[in-house]
Amino acid sequence: MKKNMGMIDRVLRVLLAVVICVLYYTGYITGTAAIVLGIFAVVFVLSSLVSFCPAYTLIGLSTRKEE
Repeated sequence: MKKNMGMIDRVLRVLLAVVICVLYYTGYITGTAAIVLGIFAVVFVLSSLVSFCPAYTLIGLSTRKEE
């Protein structure tokens, strides 16, 4: 598993996950939308932690700077 996510991409994903959590806990999203967005938030955080996005691999994209 080769890392394919840059720092900006990782930070944006975590921020988006935090926004989803805030919207859930304040009651702006409920029901099925809350479940689906919650799953997305978990995936965003996990992919940020490991710096790897499977979807990027499928389309041949990398936001990581080559060293």
